Amino acid sequence: MEVDFLLVGQGLAGTVLSHRLLALGQKVMVIDLPGGNQSSRIAAGLYNPITGKKMVKSWNADLLFPEIEPLYTELEELLGTTFLYKKNIYRPFLNIEEQNEWMGKTGDPGFEPYFEKIFSKELYSEVTNPFGGILLKNSGYVDINTLLTVYSGYLTKKNALLEATFEEESLEIGKSGVSYKGISAKGIVYCNGLGAMKSRFFSNLPFAPVKGEILDIIQRFYPGEIINRGVFRITLPNGNQRVGSTYTWHDMDQGSTENAKNELLEKLEKLVPEEVSAIQSHRFGIRPATKDRKPFLGEHPDFPGVYIFNGFGAKGVSLIPYYSNTMVEMLLNGHQPEKEVNIARIKKHNSNF
Repeated sequence: MEVDFLLVGQGLAGTVLSHRLLALGQKVMVIDLPGGNQSSRIAAGLYNPITGKKMVKSWNADLLFPEIEPLYTELEELLGTTFLYKKNIYRPFLNIEEQNEWMGKTGDPGFEPYFEKIFSKELYSEVTNPFGGILLKNSGYVDINTLLTVYSGYLTKKNALLEATFEEESLEIGKSGVSYKGISAKGIVYCNGLGAMKSRFFSNLPFAPVKGEILDIIQRFYPGEIINRGVFRITLPNGNQRVGSTYTWHDMDQGSTENAKNELLEKLEKLVPEEVSAIQSHRFGIRPATKDRKPFLGEHPDFPGVYIFNGFGAKGVSLIPYYSNTMVEMLLNGHQPEKEVNIARIKKHNSNF
């Protein structure tokens, strides 16, 4: 079989990149083990333009956010299913100084695309918000698990999915492309998250995995908005609430932990002090983050045709729509990604790569 590109991994990165390539008439084969993609499948899928304790605009927001909803809407139409939930995010102010600071930003054109409304008084009696808060737009979440499952079926119908463990020792690199178990291609793209850390090509890249845990709970309070300060709280279509997420760089063990559950419940109580009547599920994933918190895009310096599209960490839903276009431009037209995300930046600091 001949294809244009082999893609390793059908997590969110592999899903979106393969869609971009197929839409441009390219032939792809995605290699993916059923039941994998744990990081993508447990992710809450939040896209949020104002982040962090200091409530700053997300990195590259003005480039990233115009691409998010059009891409996922396009995939919804292609697949005939719903997984994009456009929702405002309500972020309570911590003090009067923060309220005043954001009142002053209402006339700033740089923030206008992300402001819906500012409240100077309590919006919800169920939320700890005595100083009011900011209501953000161009935000929401993606049900990544549904997207990956339905898209897997789509690839299968197109004979573009090889359901198997990728065995790198069977990959052959030639002058005009690559071959893998009888499949030849112009190139291969590693979209397989932490799996790339075990690759002989990319094991020296400075990944910095981050473990995250989330809860699905039952709590009486059903706002239309996502409530986000310290933790996020999303009302799901079934009426349950999703709460997350923890971030740890130290505990990389497989499995959810009591410490993370308690941390989430304590932060939730501070934000929404309503009784939690049940915990429906407690899940974990290990995100393929990087040391500089920027993704990895590019071609291996010593092996032409071997590429990586990876390292999106906790913000894959926001980053992948824009950077998948960047990756396509590299694969099809040879355009180099910008320095901030290009793996060429690593060579300056890592002589082994």
